[in-house]
Parts: sequence; C-alpha cells; structure tokens
Amino acid sequence: MAAMESPRRIRPAPASLKAAIWQHFGFYEIDGKMDKTYTICKVCRSKIKYFGNTTNLHSHISRHHSELGGKKAPIPDSSQMTIEQALVQLPPNSERAKRITKSIARFIAVDLRPYSVVENVGFQGMVNTLDPKYKIPSRRYFTDTAIPTLYSETKAKVLDTLMEAGRVALTCDAWTSIATVSYVTITAHFINKDWQLVSLVLQTRAMYESHTGANVADLLKRVAEEWHLNDVVLVTDNAANMVVAAQLGGLVHVRCYAHTLNLACQRALKLPSVSRLLARIRRIVSFFHRSTVGAYELGEKQKLLGLPCHKLITDVSTRWNSAFEMVDRFLEQQPAICATLLSPQVRKGESDLCTLNETDVSNAEDLVKALKPMKDVTTLISEESSPTVCLIAPLQAQLCQETTGNIAESSIIRDIKKAINEDLSKRYTSDLERRTLRSASALDPRFKGLPFLSEEDIVDTFGRVVAEAASLEQQVRVEEDESQHNTEGTHPTEEQNQSSSPPKRRVAPSLQFPSPPKRRAPSSLLENLLGNTFPIATAQQPISAYAKAEEEVTKFRGAPPIPLSEDPLSWWRKNDVMYPLLSKLGKRYFCIPATSVSAERVFSTAGDIVTAQRSTLTPEHVDQLLFLHKNLHIP
Repeated sequence: MAAMESPRRIRPAPASLKAAIWQHFGFYEIDGKMDKTYTICKVCRSKIKYFGNTTNLHSHISRHHSELGGKKAPIPDSSQMTIEQALVQLPPNSERAKRITKSIARFIAVDLRPYSVVENVGFQGMVNTLDPKYKIPSRRYFTDTAIPTLYSETKAKVLDTLMEAGRVALTCDAWTSIATVSYVTITAHFINKDWQLVSLVLQTRAMYESHTGANVADLLKRVAEEWHLNDVVLVTDNAANMVVAAQLGGLVHVRCYAHTLNLACQRALKLPSVSRLLARIRRIVSFFHRSTVGAYELGEKQKLLGLPCHKLITDVSTRWNSAFEMVDRFLEQQPAICATLLSPQVRKGESDLCTLNETDVSNAEDLVKALKPMKDVTTLISEESSPTVCLIAPLQAQLCQETTGNIAESSIIRDIKKAINEDLSKRYTSDLERRTLRSASALDPRFKGLPFLSEEDIVDTFGRVVAEAASLEQQVRVEEDESQHNTEGTHPTEEQNQSSSPPKRRVAPSLQFPSPPKRRAPSSLLENLLGNTFPIATAQQPISAYAKAEEEVTKFRGAPPIPLSEDPLSWWRKNDVMYPLLSKLGKRYFCIPATSVSAERVFSTAGDIVTAQRSTLTPEHVDQLLFLHKNLHIP
C-alpha cells in the first residue's frame, strides 16, 4: 500500500513582496520553480488567483480570517523603503519636495479632488513611481497648510490684478450645499489694460442669517473693503432683497437679463393651453426615462429611422429654457417616439400611454417657434469673453417689438407673445437703469447709431455720455493738480538743503576771486531789439474737459459702425488712443455682464466641490477650494 502523499509545501513569498499581508500567504513550487499563478493561504490552504497586487489577499483575510485583521498594509513602495531609498529621501523643505507638494495642492483645487485623494493607494503608487524619494505629506497637512498657503498666494495675485481695474462689476447670488449650508458667492468682472474682460471669484461665504436686503448689503460692504473696491456696480437677479441691498449700498444696480427673460417666459408657460401641452409631453418623456424597455425600443427606432440618437429631455420648473429644450427634442424624435409607443413590447406595459395628436404636434411646433428668439437671446447674453451689457437695450427693444401680436399667427403664438410682451414691458423702467443701458450701447461701435431710440432720446443719451466723460476727465485733472501741489509742497527749504548738503571746501582769502560783472540774459536783449517785430504769442488756453469730451463724441459718432460680428473690445484696443476720454468711460460700462449666469455656473462647480464625499468641508475650505479652482490661472 502506497504511503499517503504528504501535503505540498508552501514556499514563503519572495523578499521583494514586502507588504505585511504576505506573512499569511505563499506559493506552491512546481518543478523546482515558484508557481505565481495562485497564492496559497497558510491558514486554510485556499488558492487565490494572483494578479500582481494584494487586493484579493486582503479580501480573503477579511472574509475568512477576520481575527488576523483585514486592514490593508501601507503600500511597500512608499512606506517601506530600502536603506538606500531612506538615505536619499527628499527633505520636506527641499525645493523639489515643496514644488511637488504645491503641485499636488493645485491638482486638488483645479480638478476638484477631495483631500483624501492623498491617502488613496493608487495615487500614492503613482507619485512613488514618478519620484520614489518624495514622501506625500498627510491629508491634514494639505487642509491646514498647503491649500491655505496656495490660497494666500493666489489672493495676493488677485489683489494685484484688481489694482489695474477701474470700475468693477459684482455678480452675486446664493446657493445651498448638500449639507444644507447656505452660501453666497461673489464674482468680480472688469476690463484690464489690454481690453480683455476678466472675471475673478472673490469669495464664497456661508450666510447663516436671513438673506434680507440689509444683510446682503452688509456682506457687499465687507467684500468691497476686503478687496479694496471703490467703484462698484451690482448685477443680480430680480429678487427684492437684492434690489434693497443695492439701494442701501448706494450701488448702480443692473438686473440680470437672463433672469428677466426667465420671468417673462415662465408667465407664458403658465398659460392653460401651454401648461396642458407641456404636461402631455412631460408624461411621455418621463415614461422613457423610467422604462428600460421603452428606452431600448426608442434607441432601436432612432437607428431604424435615421434619427440622431439623442436622449429625451425632462424640464425643470425653475428654468424656462429646459421646457423649450424638452419640446424641441420631442419634436426632433417624434417619429421614433410614435413608432415606439405603438410597438407591442411597450403597449403591453403602458396601454394608456399615447403620443401627441396632430393638433398637439402643431401647437408644440408653434411653442418652439414663439420661444426660439428668447432662447437665442439667452444664449447670446451668456457670452463671457465679450461685453454683454450693451446688448440689453437693443435686444429688449427688439423683443418687445417682435412679441407684438399678429392676427395671421396661431392663437397659441399670439397668447405666448402677449404674455411675454406684458412682462418685458414693465422691466428696466427706472431712469438710472435706462441711462446705464443706453450709455453702454452708445459706447459700443456696433450699436452707437441707437436706431431703437427716438431722436430726442439719442441726443439725451450722448449728452449724458459727454457729461460723464467730461466729469471723469475733470476728476483726473483735479487729482493731478493735487498731486503736483503736494509734491511741490514737500520740497526741502534752502536752509534744509544747506544743512543736509556736505560742507563746502573753505578757500583761503588770498585765493578768492572777484565775481564777474552781471550780464543781461541774451533773451532779454533779443526782446529789446526785435520785440516789436516779433510780438509774443498768447499762450493757448488748455481745452476744457467738456469741450474735449464733446469733440471725441462727435468724432466717434461720425465714424462708421463696425459689423455686428466684430468684437467691440478689439475695436477699442486699436482706437483707445484716438478717444482717450471715451475709452475710459467704455471700460466703466463694458465690465458689466448682462447676466449673473456666470455666477450661477460657479455654483455648479461649487456643487462638485461640496458633494456627499466632501459634505464635511468647513465653509472656510469651501471658500478656498472654489477660489483656487476659478483663479489659479492667474500668472
């Protein structure tokens, strides 16, 4: 009888595998060689597939031998270094180590990574591969030191950048994090010396108190003080508290035009006929979003009919353009939707779900036709690289004209236009808002003809432009005079000069020379001889600030307008020397965005920062990360 076969011997893991988990695992030997196809548990002799890492080993210990401890050991390459590696490890205060640490901090801010990324095994392994001598600092170091230091450096750059700004426009709006903390983000906009539109996020503050006009005004006051802003215009939505805040702060206030359009369109969408149509479309769209069978069948029908494989869009109650996009996409996919709803696979689950009838489809097409200009205007004014405040006045006039009823149009189009017209007509009615918007358009070389205004209003608008440009010039002249006067007033007296100058070398009395006889200046002699023949011309008086401004405006209006497709900032960059007064005034207006949508885009970024994974971030860290994410591009 053959002897019983003894258990196969488990060879220990090679010395190169340094993780602590390997004390519980080894490999079988086949033909004198170590077989690394499977790792063998020394406790239960189970075979675990080996892929070159320790993930499966940790899982096995955690599931079957929890008494041994299922924690992952630190990865060997970064925490268990050889003696040679330890001897050459980068000191934390070395220039290279500081550069790498700063780069990781920038990575966290720019890519919106959680602080815990520095503890991730994959990230540590990547950094170790790039530079085995570098040791990643702890997570707390990044939260308490690296990110705050980077924030301080970037804030100094932002302050320097703001120094070259004249007037600054602030967009301001509130948002709520996943942790139900209310924040207010402030973004600054201005035109720099190169005629480029610059936008910088200044701060994001947790606002625990009620968002009253007084509290918002106090917040804006503190923002202006912290960032040294002296000339501010405020752009917000139409909320009453924002209007009050601007009034209390004595700020020029421009209401967000995108929000104004939203209010007008929302009024149209609440019309009974429109509301019923949207409800029918919404029900069909919702079905395809919740039904996997329906979504699959729709995709097949799209391919069969040669339609774009686009997903259907569900509207959001607070955004009118989402309703427009829902209907527009529905009409695009209507043949595929109709075919899908008639298929047996879908009918047996949703027998009562029907597509739109011909009247509904016709009304949906009219709805898109009526709202298309509003959608185009919203897209246009959300441009962030070109001035948009100068668009409001001409676009407002155009929309009010286009939404006037036409008897030849369908009833649903007439109803939609009437609702929009009634709402738009009551916007931007204050004298200050009108003057601001008209002056901005007057300074735009595309719109300076102001054809949407009466002749009387055109004369009044350019009269105000002249007066404002002259006022700016007069202010500059006064400041220059005061500066010159102060400089002259600080000159040292003759006695001070004598006392402060080095002592003159004394000359022996016997060597002192007598003074030469006084001679009349050649100019005085020339005046005596030829003064009557060449009388002195009267010095030309400097032109007044008002006359200079008037002269520039006349020249500016006389030049041909530029095409609508051209960038007004590029034109001013080339012509600011020709119009020195108007160019200064232009920067004061062109910095104003027509919409606070740019600020709201910040909030979507903020939502990425304050996710469930990072819901425990303090308001200070939220402010720092959002600030860095938006401003690290500053050189």
